[in-house]
Amino acid sequence: MTTDYLQKILTARVYDVAVESPLEFAPTLSERMGNSIYFKREDIQSVFSFKLRGAYNKMAHLTPAQLKRGVICASAGNHAQGVALSAAKLGCRAMIVMPTTTPPVKIEAVRARGGEVVLHGDSYTDAYNHALTLEKKQKLTFVHPFDDPYVIAGQGTIAMEILRQHPGPIDAVFVAIGGGGLISGVASYIKAVRPEIRIIGVQTVDSDAMARSVKAGRRVSLPDVGLFSDGTAVKLVGEETFRITKKLVDEFVIVDTDAVCAAIKDVFQDTRSILEPAGALAVAGAKEYIERSKGTKKPVTGQTFVTIACGANMNFDRLRFVAERAEVGEAREAVFAVTIPEERGSFKRFCSLVGPRNVTEFIYRISDAKEAHVFVGMSISSRDEPGQITKNFEKHGFRTLDLTHDELAKLHVRHLVGGKSPLAHDELLYRFEFPERPGALMRFLDSMAPNWNISLFHYRNQGGDVGRILVGLQVPKKEMKIFRQFLTTLGYRHWDESENPAYKLFL
Repeated sequence: MTTDYLQKILTARVYDVAVESPLEFAPTLSERMGNSIYFKREDIQSVFSFKLRGAYNKMAHLTPAQLKRGVICASAGNHAQGVALSAAKLGCRAMIVMPTTTPPVKIEAVRARGGEVVLHGDSYTDAYNHALTLEKKQKLTFVHPFDDPYVIAGQGTIAMEILRQHPGPIDAVFVAIGGGGLISGVASYIKAVRPEIRIIGVQTVDSDAMARSVKAGRRVSLPDVGLFSDGTAVKLVGEETFRITKKLVDEFVIVDTDAVCAAIKDVFQDTRSILEPAGALAVAGAKEYIERSKGTKKPVTGQTFVTIACGANMNFDRLRFVAERAEVGEAREAVFAVTIPEERGSFKRFCSLVGPRNVTEFIYRISDAKEAHVFVGMSISSRDEPGQITKNFEKHGFRTLDLTHDELAKLHVRHLVGGKSPLAHDELLYRFEFPERPGALMRFLDSMAPNWNISLFHYRNQGGDVGRILVGLQVPKKEMKIFRQFLTTLGYRHWDESENPAYKLFL
């Protein structure tokens, strides 16, 4: 096994299209995690992914007759770009079957390189089965994205570079797993040359076919897969990749969507580059590996880890979601549903409990004559903090639900809190802007006159210099003069939205 793949990797033809990507130290992440963490920057390849290595190595070994007929592949996007680039380099036709869920950025990139795109199915497996049908009909040569010795060997050249670039001690290399081509190539080379280095595979909780297969001792097919990390959304791993992984990979780490989003942010902070979800999987895995060791007899500290940043074909529209979820994934934000009595002063009393803590989101709408529900997000510094906050709110009479790990709350409920209220009499609606600083929201609330009931409140920290708040206040008509004086002395920019048509219709 090792000798065969070692020779294939050493003689692989990848550098006609690939560059030797740098191995970069991540100072910010390393300091925070207490270990030396490196990024193997495969995201800077010309197709923004490692996939061109395996694709070109496979196609460079085809016969002239095979190249003349053309090639076909199935891919969620990155392998497709590798095949399209390789076909252009070798002068042959390339048909690419991609799932309909593939981000537009990857589809457009394939077409720009001359690939013929066929969209079919919801996952890689669906596209793969359709590609096999087209292969026979059109007599094309299939270029598998992972389950092929030449493809595996091409990906293995990454490991060859890592060991050349970092001849010193390496405790573990973390590798994202979809179908298993990358980790098979990396493990084959490293275990042949430096067997003391641990190889740790990383998968998402909703696309963990390889981890399940190794545990079961046979290939396990998932009924469906999560599509956030579309580059690793594989229902069934390859036969050869399963064989190699089962034999050579030391361990698996499973991470969730929030952890992946946090890892994307971590890489950005150290490199100013934005990885796609699959590209950040290895970083998320290294962090989880370190975190889960805390509190054990052998906490992971002072070690050296290499993470393969394997792709950067990020759909720009996903960035909003990534930013939203990164804070939760890094244990920097916790979200709660808090029930407070609908009585004068209770809203402010609740805010006083929040104190100087940085509030990231605050949503409230008056709805019941006896009690109100507040959705609130707060910055935290540890994974234990949400429990402590919950206990403190409960201690002071505010029923509290910790929603930090509630998928429904994070995806949907936070955007749906509110609606029309029959209790919002004499309500005025105002938008306010103020300089965004830690504790600024609480200072804003302290400046509000205590005589008017707050009937609606919405705030979300957007990471900018200016904080924006929407406030509903129940102000009796006889007190309008006092209210206008209050606005004048408040000192914040404000706009009266009481006649806004959207407000009239929905709130």
